[in-house]
Amino acid sequence: MCAAAYDEMLDTTGGARAHCVRYFSWLRAQPAELLARKRAEADALFHRVGVTFAVYGEEAGTERLIPFDIVPRVIPTEEWQLLAAGLQQRVRALNAFLGDMYHDQDILRAGRIPSELLLCNAQYRPEMQGIDVPGGIYAHIAGIDVVRADGAFYVLEDNLRVPSGVSYMLENRKMMMRLFPELFRHQAIASVEHYPDGLLENLKSVAPQGVVDPVVMLLTPGAHNSAYFEHAFLAQQMGIELVEGQDLFVRDDFLFARTTRGPQRVDVLYRRIDDDFLDPLAFRSDSMLGVPGLLTVYRSGHVTVANAIGTGIADDKSVYPYVPEMIRFYLGEEPLIANVPTWVLRNAADREHVLAHLAELVVKEVHGAGGYGMLIGPAASAAQIEDFRRRIIANPERYIAQPTLALSTSPTFCSQGLAPRHIDLRPFVLSGREITIVPGGLTRVALREGSLVVNSSQGGGTKDTWVLES
Repeated sequence: MCAAAYDEMLDTTGGARAHCVRYFSWLRAQPAELLARKRAEADALFHRVGVTFAVYGEEAGTERLIPFDIVPRVIPTEEWQLLAAGLQQRVRALNAFLGDMYHDQDILRAGRIPSELLLCNAQYRPEMQGIDVPGGIYAHIAGIDVVRADGAFYVLEDNLRVPSGVSYMLENRKMMMRLFPELFRHQAIASVEHYPDGLLENLKSVAPQGVVDPVVMLLTPGAHNSAYFEHAFLAQQMGIELVEGQDLFVRDDFLFARTTRGPQRVDVLYRRIDDDFLDPLAFRSDSMLGVPGLLTVYRSGHVTVANAIGTGIADDKSVYPYVPEMIRFYLGEEPLIANVPTWVLRNAADREHVLAHLAELVVKEVHGAGGYGMLIGPAASAAQIEDFRRRIIANPERYIAQPTLALSTSPTFCSQGLAPRHIDLRPFVLSGREITIVPGGLTRVALREGSLVVNSSQGGGTKDTWVLES
């Protein structure tokens, strides 16, 4: 598998690809001791700053450092332009789909997506039916996972509910500039530092109608959440308040925050809490994380929630196979970036094929995340394969399957030195008055040899992502 994988930096002869020649020449000239010292320095600095994520259910502790690799992933200008155009197209279609689903449902009436797949989906929120959201934007922040395999880019997954990881993208860049400032003097590398400013302007642009100077706040479930570092980081970078549900209240169909100066109206709420916990009066009554009455304020048009309630239906893995059809239906265009070929196991023919080829395929739970609830057939034991066979037969609608792709690799520092490791890329797409994409994204790397699982919860690490400017 690894031998057939495309290496993002090196060609088949071991030489650098054209866009990586300058960096790779520099890398080969560096003493091994210097690079080892820089790697240790990066780990120490990340620990000092607190760039960690929480891991649930581990006796060793609840905080872990995400391993950082000092070899960047380098993307040439022309490839980035292709990716950016394809991601913008995809997010436009996803927002159009969400607007349609919560209004006229034309795509269902046209028979382009099975109605029961959506209307019976746990992520569909009938409470959102008929609500007009500012600008028709539901997914204000999208993290779209992209991989390269067989010489082409594919979208692997759409993250529209509470996409995370952008803080690590920003911290990785700061770390590389601190460790190797000379690299940024000698190459034109697109900046990512403006992302927090762009995010704030994007959120302000979708404030309720008539609000001139909108107040934006970030709602976090609290310090025990796995992404709390990112919540605090982004609030600090944007210069906005980081609040928990207990800090907010509803009065006269408006949302307010408790402050030392008295109540302050909140116009835009950047929520990092799942739908179920946002409003105990509308969703889970046992939630202590949300704000009672928030949905009422939302329906009245007096607050913008980003991302909108109900966006989860567009990033459900069972809906993912239909995104290319959304692009054709709403935009009248062909997808610029393809999906990974996918078998939908609720369909009998697809299920029969997958059950006969489990040892060759990747099987995913439609509501799974973080690399959990997944079978990678070629790396699985006979017992694991049989376990998944039983699960699929019992509840086929809970699963999709995909071929085992030879994800592209990038040179990565491992215990034995520099070695290829599989990677993916999560660019972040902002939708407001216009659609913008920070040039780059979060490159995640599977640090275990041969592993295809890049998730930090499964031992994956991250790299800085360089988009070269012409």
